[in-house]
Amino acid sequence: MQSIFKKHQVFFHTNETKSYPFRKKQLEKLREAIIAFEPQILEALHKDLHKSTFEAYSTEIGYTLKSIKENLRSLKKWMKPKKVRSSIVQMLATSYVQPEPLGTVLIIGPYNYPFQLVIEPLIGAIAAGNTAFIKPSEFTTHTAQVIEDMISKAFDESYIKVVQGDYKITDELLNLKFDHIFFTGSTRVGQIIYEKASKQLIPVTLELGGKSPTIIDETANLKVAARRIAFGKFINAGQTCIAPDYVYVHQNVYEAFLSIFKDLTKALYSDHKSFGRIVNDKHFSRLSNMIEHHKVVNESTVNAEEKLISPIILRDVTWHDPVMQEEIFGPILPFLTYDNLDDLINTLKSKDKPLTLYLFSENKETQKRIFTELSFGGGAINDTILHIANSRLPFGGVGMSGIGHYHGKHSFDLFSHHKSYIKRTTKFDLPLGYPPYTPFKEKLIRKFLK
Repeated sequence: MQSIFKKHQVFFHTNETKSYPFRKKQLEKLREAIIAFEPQILEALHKDLHKSTFEAYSTEIGYTLKSIKENLRSLKKWMKPKKVRSSIVQMLATSYVQPEPLGTVLIIGPYNYPFQLVIEPLIGAIAAGNTAFIKPSEFTTHTAQVIEDMISKAFDESYIKVVQGDYKITDELLNLKFDHIFFTGSTRVGQIIYEKASKQLIPVTLELGGKSPTIIDETANLKVAARRIAFGKFINAGQTCIAPDYVYVHQNVYEAFLSIFKDLTKALYSDHKSFGRIVNDKHFSRLSNMIEHHKVVNESTVNAEEKLISPIILRDVTWHDPVMQEEIFGPILPFLTYDNLDDLINTLKSKDKPLTLYLFSENKETQKRIFTELSFGGGAINDTILHIANSRLPFGGVGMSGIGHYHGKHSFDLFSHHKSYIKRTTKFDLPLGYPPYTPFKEKLIRKFLK
C-alpha cells in the first residue's frame, strides 16, 4: 500500500488531475463502468443484503448515476476561480477564491449501502481533482469484489485504488498520510479514525448516525405519516443511518396511530421475498437482544438461518429499555408517548444530537419550534429520508452524529481547498500603508477601518 500510495502522490504532482477535460473524462468513465457492471452490482447486493432490484437500483446504482450527471452538468462552473469583493484597504486589488484538489484521499465505506456510500464520495473526489483509495466494507464481500473489479478495469491503480480487508487493513491505511479521510459508519469506529487522523493532522469527514427521533403530534395526518414512516424505517431492513430510530406520538393519538401503523405494516411487508436481510450473524444477534417480546404488537418473523427480521413494532417503550440504549440499525421500531411539547423538547435536548429528525404536524408553530430549538444534521416535516435525494441540500451530522457534509457541490467543496489570493496592479503604489507612520496616516487608517 505504501508503494501504491507513493504512485498516487507522484501522479497527483503531474497536475494531470487538475484540468477540466481530465476530470470530465474520469466521471464519464465511472458512469460507463457502473452501467457496464450493473448486473454484477445487483447480484452482489442481493447476495450480501438480499436487496431487491428496485431498492438496489434506486438507492445505490441509479442514485450514483444521477449524481454523476449533476456533476458533469456543473463541474466547469464549480472549478472556476470566483472573484469576490475587495476591501477598501486593498486599494486597486482584485480578490479571488480558487478551488484546488487536496491530493490523495481515503474513502472508507459501510455495509448498509456498500456501493452508493463509497461511489458517491468518490464522485466528489474525482470532480475536485483528487486521487483516491477506496476501502469497502468487509461485511459485504460480494459488493466489495465487484467494486474492485469495476474500478480496476476503469482506472489505473495510481489514480484510484480499491483495498479490501478487515480492520487490520484499515489500520494500515490510517498510517498513510492522506490529505483527507472520508468515513461512513458507526460512531465507535469514527472515534478511532478521528483519533488516528489527528496524530497526522489529517482532516476528516465522519458520516455517523445515532438515534434519530420522529415526532407525531395531534394535528398530523396519521395515515400519511404511517406510510412515510414505514417506508423510511423498513427500507433496506432498517439498516439506514437516516431511518427513524424511534417515534414519539402524542398521547391523544397514540392508540389510533399504532393501530393504523400495525395494519399498514402488515399490508406492505407481509411478503418477505423482497425484504432485506441483516448483514451478518453478529448484527442479527444484537438486534434480537433488543426485542422485548411482551411489547411487540404485530405478527413478526425472526429467522436466524435466513438472517431475517421482519418489521417489529414495540409499544410503551421507555428510555430504560434495551432498544433505546443504542442506534437500532434494523427493522425494529419503538413507540413512546408524550403529552407536553416543552417536556419533549427538553428530553430530546438532553440526548446526543442525531443525524436526522422527522416531524409530522400541520401546526406551523410546532414546526417552527422543533426546527429552531433542536439541533440535528437534517430532516423533514411530514416526510422521512427523502431530504437525502436533493443534492442541493448538504448531508451530514452534527456533534456525535458526524463531522462535515457532502452531496452535489457540497462534495466538490469538501474535497477541495478553497485557496484565496489577491492581484494588485503595480502601476500605482500609494504610500499610505508604508512607514514612516505619521499622525496624518494614522488618522486616515482609523477612518478607513472604523
